[in-house]
Amino acid sequence: MGSVYRATDTKLNRPVAIQFLSDDLADAAARRRFQLEAQLASSLNHPHIVTVYDVGEFDASTWSPNSWMAGR
Repeated sequence: MGSVYRATDTKLNRPVAIQFLSDDLADAAARRRFQLEAQLASSLNHPHIVTVYDVGEFDASTWSPNSWMAGR
C-alpha cells in the first residue's frame, strides 16, 4: 500500500512514523480512502493503535505522520 519511514517531528522533538501512499496506487479513490482511514484512526485511542497526527498531500504524494512504535 505504501512506505513508512521513521522521522523526527522538529516542532515537538518527537519520533514519528511517516506513512506515504504508494505512487502506483495514488488514484483519486485511493487518496480518499487513505484520508478516510487516517480520520477514522485518529478518532481511536488504544495502546495497540498508533496515533495519527495529520494527513495531507505534497507534490502529489499523500502522507500521514503517526506515533512511532518500535518494532522487533
